[in-house]
Amino acid sequence: MQQREEKQLEAAVESLASRVAHVKNALHNFIYKLENEFERLTWPSVLDNFALLSGQLNTINKLLKNEKTPSFRSQVIIPLLLSPDRDEDLAKLTEQRVPVFSHEIVPDYLRTKPDPEVEEQEKQLATEGARIGPEAAQKQIQTLNKLCSSLLEKLNNPRDEREAENAALRQNKPSFNPTDTNALVGAVAFGKGLSNKCRPPGPVASGLPGQGPMMSGGPTLQQVTIGGGSGQQAPMGGPVNSQQGQPGKMPSSIKTNIKSASGSMHPYNR
Repeated sequence: MQQREEKQLEAAVESLASRVAHVKNALHNFIYKLENEFERLTWPSVLDNFALLSGQLNTINKLLKNEKTPSFRSQVIIPLLLSPDRDEDLAKLTEQRVPVFSHEIVPDYLRTKPDPEVEEQEKQLATEGARIGPEAAQKQIQTLNKLCSSLLEKLNNPRDEREAENAALRQNKPSFNPTDTNALVGAVAFGKGLSNKCRPPGPVASGLPGQGPMMSGGPTLQQVTIGGGSGQQAPMGGPVNSQQGQPGKMPSSIKTNIKSASGSMHPYNR
């Protein structure tokens, strides 16, 4: 009887090992395609690889749930030899993933339960789930379903419709504040809202653009050059009035400028 159970256990382990090897090969091929053939890889091909992996995992689950398969939970694995030195046979058997079978890695590889931290987190989640009533849980489920449905609708909408909606939102949304614009125009054009500290000291001279400040007390003196000959210069800004062949006679325009300057507060006229 005991020998029969041992043979069944060995056969089940060999069958399980072969199924796991198939899953490993399928994963290796899929990862190779993702890393080296991603440019030619199509979405139907990716779905086919996922379907292959899913079918292989389902086969393993059926094998474990089969009545003829002995229960692996009742079996205990005990490490017979622990060494900090490198084991070439173990490295070759595990494809260089486990080169050493020491006290540090045995608890991780032979663990049958999650880590204590993971167990504590699972307990907390289970406690929080038990506190939520059926009505609150149903509301949360409905909210999540609405969010998922909205997301699926956005993903399924054509690209042109999404771009049209985004363009309409950009057009309807104002890009400026009218109040700030009016305040800026009033400050620049009329000085509205500006304090006296921002204005320059002293009176602002009025006049045409390009003219400097006017002298107080009378009209300004204009430079006049009197010469006998054809090269006479008229006052600045005035018409040129040249009178040739009349030496000793002053032009009428120069007389007018001299009379207008006689009333000014020039030092030479005192």
